[in-house]
Amino acid sequence: MLRAVEDTVPTRRTAPPTWVVVALACAGQFLVVLDVSVVNVALPSMRADLGLSAAGLQWVVNAYAIAFAGFMLLGGRAGDLYGRKRMFLIGLALFTLASLAGGLAQQDWELLLARAVQGLGAAVLAPSTLTLLTAAVPEGAARARAIATWTAVGAGGGAAGGLVGGALVDGLSWRWVLLINVPVGAVLLAGSARWLVESRAGDGRRLDLPGALLVTAGLGTLAYGIVQTEAEGWTAAATLVPLAAGLGLIGLFLAVEARAKAPLMPLKLLRVRSVSSANAAMFVSGSAMFCMWFFMTLYAQNVLGYSPLDAGLALVPSSLAVVLGSKVAPQVMRSVGARNLAVLGTLIAAAGFGWQSTMTANGSYPTAIMFPGILMMLGAGLAGTPLAALATSGAAPGDAGLVSGLVNTSRTMGGSLGLAVMSTIAATRTGGRGSADALTEGYAEAFRTSGSVLLVGAVLMLAWLPRTRTGQG
Repeated sequence: MLRAVEDTVPTRRTAPPTWVVVALACAGQFLVVLDVSVVNVALPSMRADLGLSAAGLQWVVNAYAIAFAGFMLLGGRAGDLYGRKRMFLIGLALFTLASLAGGLAQQDWELLLARAVQGLGAAVLAPSTLTLLTAAVPEGAARARAIATWTAVGAGGGAAGGLVGGALVDGLSWRWVLLINVPVGAVLLAGSARWLVESRAGDGRRLDLPGALLVTAGLGTLAYGIVQTEAEGWTAAATLVPLAAGLGLIGLFLAVEARAKAPLMPLKLLRVRSVSSANAAMFVSGSAMFCMWFFMTLYAQNVLGYSPLDAGLALVPSSLAVVLGSKVAPQVMRSVGARNLAVLGTLIAAAGFGWQSTMTANGSYPTAIMFPGILMMLGAGLAGTPLAALATSGAAPGDAGLVSGLVNTSRTMGGSLGLAVMSTIAATRTGGRGSADALTEGYAEAFRTSGSVLLVGAVLMLAWLPRTRTGQG
């Protein structure tokens, strides 16, 4: 009985300064998001060194993405039940060791296995980053500022991938896009073990194993089907079968959860308006905004002739814009409310996507990359903070890890689906032509479609998000 009481509250030796907890949580999130994009510029070097096939090259990215998406909800619930600090450390250790194995890989299969384990580690680590942060900072203005920092660091990780990867590949080798995680991870592990304090739900529940297996298999299979669209198209059996199977498994998961005594995903959470609406909004907006870095990098290198490092440098203003938007968001939220700020940020981003869709094959840097990129990412930063705040505001403390996992899952699955759809749209418009003009037409069509998706997302947010002024205090 005493043990159960002790587990309901954080176990504190000496409470660390709040900024230390926020810094450690954000550093973990940065590593996770950075690794989604940092390998992109290293793919040609990996292919030449390890003799990867075209399909194998695609799986360097997909192995990470599928494991990351598939295990996210499980990682979030495990943190609630077994301790958020514990799962943070386990996920970070897995991620760091897998980075070392990938950087030292001598065969293609070794690299692919390491990337899958990296994704598993990231899925365990990522939900804990947000949960540790929200547990350390009371709800209100201070938490809104902390979430803004977390949002900015996460977005900055995605933005920095091209720059960091380009610098490492040009200056050292492709192996360092993975090996750089090892010293950073080791320092972060030492700091986290020293400063973070443990917390968990502490209500005696066991992990819902049937639910965990079904949702992990469902999300993983769905993610596999999504990534198959790039190579196989949307009508091929190799795409339709895993998509249908993934949806079927998720449907079965929901049916099992409705009857479970201690479900992995209490369906009552989906009836909380702030949770369901904010996650739906993150899915829709993520499906558009995630594509920005991918197509901007391709446009800079394949059309304008930038080197990998130059392409990364070209996106620095956009990276700064998303950080600025995220940091300004808490102040704006207090005056206009979370819902209105999310809508405003989405509309600003949509304007940037519309501008970018006017790109030409001989565009100049300020009007073809810098200013539209700043608009897109300023809007993303302004919208991301209120959505994350709303998504975590309606959950009970015992479900905090699960909700954090749901936030990351919504964003990751939305981004994966959006990238697959937009890649297909761009390829269809290009029509197999490799000229600069043809490629530009394809990229422009992807930006135009993404802008339209964001406009739909803004209407969804206006109609569904609650009117609460999260962060007011």
